[in-house]
Parts: sequence; structure tokens; C-alpha cells
Amino acid sequence: MAINDNITVLAGKTTIPAPDVETTSTIKHATTGKVYANESEAEADVNDPATNTKKEDIKRDVAISVNKLPDILGGSS
Repeated sequence: MAINDNITVLAGKTTIPAPDVETTSTIKHATTGKVYANESEAEADVNDPATNTKKEDIKRDVAISVNKLPDILGGSS
């Protein structure tokens, strides 16, 4: 085993390193489709008496992109 391998051995068992993933979060109004820049903007819209936006109207989507899954079966791909 080379020194630069990214492998952890714990009590005689090899553990697999966490996979490299990218996530993208989108916060938007479920009815109007308005996309908010962040949670604070969505919360401000809910608290604004000039709008009829409720907490239940805010929708959060998370997209997860996995670049490469770890070899968990020991075979080659």
C-alpha cells in the first residue's frame, strides 16, 4: 500500500472514503415559481404582510451529483 492512498483502517477493517459529491439547493415558491436567493429572502416573503405567501408555499429542492461512486463491491467497473 502506498503512503498516499486515501484509505482508513479501523480495527482491522478497511473503510471506504466518502464519495466526492456536489450539491445544488434551490428555494422557490411552489405556486408562483419565484426562485429565492437564500433562506432569508424566502422567510422575508413569508413575513411580508403585503404577500399571501405561507410557510407551506416555500419549496426546497436539492440536486446531488456524484462524480464517482466508491468501489464497494471490490470488483472493477
